Amino acid sequence: MAAKADLFYFQNLLEAADYACQAAEYLVTCISDYNSENALAMLEKMHTFEHQGDSVRHAMSNALAKAFITPVDREDLAFLSQSVDDVTDSIEEVLQCIYMYKIQTVTPEAITFAQNILNCCKLMKHVLTEFPNFKKPGKLHEQIVTLCHAEEECDTLYIKATMLLDTRCNNILDIISWRDIYTRMENCADASEHVATCVETVVMKNS
Repeated sequence: MAAKADLFYFQNLLEAADYACQAAEYLVTCISDYNSENALAMLEKMHTFEHQGDSVRHAMSNALAKAFITPVDREDLAFLSQSVDDVTDSIEEVLQCIYMYKIQTVTPEAITFAQNILNCCKLMKHVLTEFPNFKKPGKLHEQIVTLCHAEEECDTLYIKATMLLDTRCNNILDIISWRDIYTRMENCADASEHVATCVETVVMKNS
């Protein structure tokens, strides 16, 4: 268990993960009940989660700049902080594309994809909740494996959704737009798995 003086770093990462989860939850809401007339308003609200995530990352950077001793290498904490923030950024990019491409209706696969992204974010938060116990990593390893499996499900969905575009879309521009959107959604899952990989690296360095 982390020492009291070290709690800030772990709590900061958890706070960042929570904003990623909030962004993912909002993405599910936006896509499940999509209305193109509200696209800009949805994007503006999504940006608040991204901005809050940035604030948490800046707090980590400021703390690391002043710290004499950290629970793990400060470079690892900085990299983890950026990696969690990248998850929130990638979720925002999905809505940015939906807005820029003037999407009128969403596909069933997009709804499922958004739900899977939320699951990945929740699993990422579970990993970071257990992260303070990195010196006894048994449960942590199990959670990392679970997250990796969830990301693999997103890989499968990405292929399926892309292959279905010919039947889902009426013109080539829609197909191109949705290919990019699906790629951005897959990036969200990849980003969450990357956080788990970073945690796993920290565990190995401190074993």
